[in-house]
Amino acid sequence: MTDIRDRKKDHVELTVGDKTQYQHPTGFEQYRFIHNALPEVSFDSVNTEASFLDRSFSFPLFISSMTGGYADAGPVNAVIAEFCQQENLPFGVGSQRAMLEDESLTETFSIVRKKAPDAFICANIGGAQLIGGLSSDKLNRLIDSIEANAVIVHLNPLQELMQPEGDRDFKGILDGIEQLVTDAGLPVIVKETGAGISEHTARRLLNVGIHVIDVAGSGGTSWAKVENSRRSNTNASHQFNDWGNPTVECILELSKLEWERSFEIIASGGIRSAFDIAKSLCLGAHFTASAQPIIKAVVNEGYEGLSQLYGQWQKDLKTILTLLGCERVSELNRSHLKRVEK
Repeated sequence: MTDIRDRKKDHVELTVGDKTQYQHPTGFEQYRFIHNALPEVSFDSVNTEASFLDRSFSFPLFISSMTGGYADAGPVNAVIAEFCQQENLPFGVGSQRAMLEDESLTETFSIVRKKAPDAFICANIGGAQLIGGLSSDKLNRLIDSIEANAVIVHLNPLQELMQPEGDRDFKGILDGIEQLVTDAGLPVIVKETGAGISEHTARRLLNVGIHVIDVAGSGGTSWAKVENSRRSNTNASHQFNDWGNPTVECILELSKLEWERSFEIIASGGIRSAFDIAKSLCLGAHFTASAQPIIKAVVNEGYEGLSQLYGQWQKDLKTILTLLGCERVSELNRSHLKRVEK
């Protein structure tokens, strides 16, 4: 059986390439912005600040969980942590399952708090690891190792089923999530890993006390493709490579629930530009998240690469807001979009 550290290393190496992306789109291409020829705002006064879990951040972008649990992950996490500390952005570490199984890997995660003493950092555990409840010892290690501000539970049944050594039992995850909400003492965020969260699933999560849902829809990285591309996977099921609910579909479905529930929606899954960020917010998301382009920039060009990518996204979002006549991201809504005729 493949060592979990090798698996995590494979994941990063495969996701930074383009061959593991979905063939079908996110859905953002179905919309265009409605240009405002009389914006009546100054570009220099446009503010990209956004709030998430009652905390203000400089930009509506959460750097999503992807890496951790093998030796080389430490430097990648350190760069991201240092950047988020500098730019006031929230981020989450990758799954801490490996750390809970092997304490020697704790440093690949704990480095983030050393590099980002004031940043908003989220712990991360898989839903399957909550079946039967997470022991108090493991929960404390999960949170204390990075002095977490919140806990992310990632749901990834598609990925697990494509993974030769993956989990096959998903019965009891919802009960585990409900127990975590009670025990954690911190906000709990539930996210998919790229196949999307439907309205039906969202209702079940809201019923057990979840107040933040990251849709993580399809259209970005296909974790089925990632697992089917791994060297150790001799029983690849390529027909599932494009399985999932597109990101825009997820945002629209979950935003309808806001009329009856109070919760926050994070849009992720194929967020590759400021255009995707702005469209997500127009469609009903409160915040956005991205992982693949961030990891790719760090792996290829380090801190400087990440800084250049973020700088471009910042400039583009301010330009979009100006061209829509908005001074703040909170002003974005459906009135700024038009559905493209097929």
